[in-house]
Amino acid sequence: MPLEYSITYSAENHYENLVENAIWQFLIIPEDSDNQSVKDVKFNNSLDSPVSYSENSQGFRTIRVTPGQPFKDISFTASFKLVKEQVNPFDFIPPQDPEKDYSTLESLEFRVDHDSYLRPTSYTTLPINSEPGFQWNREQDIFTNIQELNSWVYEYIKFTPGVTTVETTLEELFKHRKGVCQDFTHLFLALVRKHRIPARYVSGYLHQGSGYFGDSQMHAWAEVYIPRVGWVGFDPTNNLLVGSNHIKVAHGRDYSECSPLTGVLYTLGENRTSHAVQVACQQ
Repeated sequence: MPLEYSITYSAENHYENLVENAIWQFLIIPEDSDNQSVKDVKFNNSLDSPVSYSENSQGFRTIRVTPGQPFKDISFTASFKLVKEQVNPFDFIPPQDPEKDYSTLESLEFRVDHDSYLRPTSYTTLPINSEPGFQWNREQDIFTNIQELNSWVYEYIKFTPGVTTVETTLEELFKHRKGVCQDFTHLFLALVRKHRIPARYVSGYLHQGSGYFGDSQMHAWAEVYIPRVGWVGFDPTNNLLVGSNHIKVAHGRDYSECSPLTGVLYTLGENRTSHAVQVACQQ
């Protein structure tokens, strides 16, 4: 039976001095895909500033806001309704001859086709001489290894809000081993790509009614390309495969390509920003 989701996103921005000019871009609209269909999108801001909708370079829908007057405070509210088919994340049979898939990973054609999601980024670069404790077993198939990696990252990091920021590197993460979903995901991506397997960062929403780890904003997880299977979602923050409770918005190489809010402002002084997300589900 399909699931009906209602999502509310809100953000408040307070500035010490007048903002003379600004532009924001939101990447928060759920993706339309084979298993989820967006039925309604609403977006408002406290200044009644002009709002436009477009697509970014990856084809994901964005919202752009350009205030027409100076301000010190502005708030945004978005609401989405969608229908999502119930997903069985194990609805495939992993290939039984691992060596064939490892050979595929080494082929030039495969590496060219998936180059964007094979290269490390500033967020997914392992520190020099770092040797994380996870051991890859070449005798096992790729899917089994990645399941074990998912569990390893889940155990390696303690979910702890407020310790890291959106700028935190893996070198910093290794020092305290505490973080939130984006930190789990960046470490997971780095270790998957280390073994020449394409992996991409995913931003979206998580229905936390089942007691999953997450935070009050948007969630992050990963998708890994497994030869002869395709893209499979893994959530290392919760040690599970991505299923019906995960609502995808966008994917990219790392957080920088999936940030829910980017913008340019012309002002001086300090500012305070807060975000909140609520996800409700009805069968």
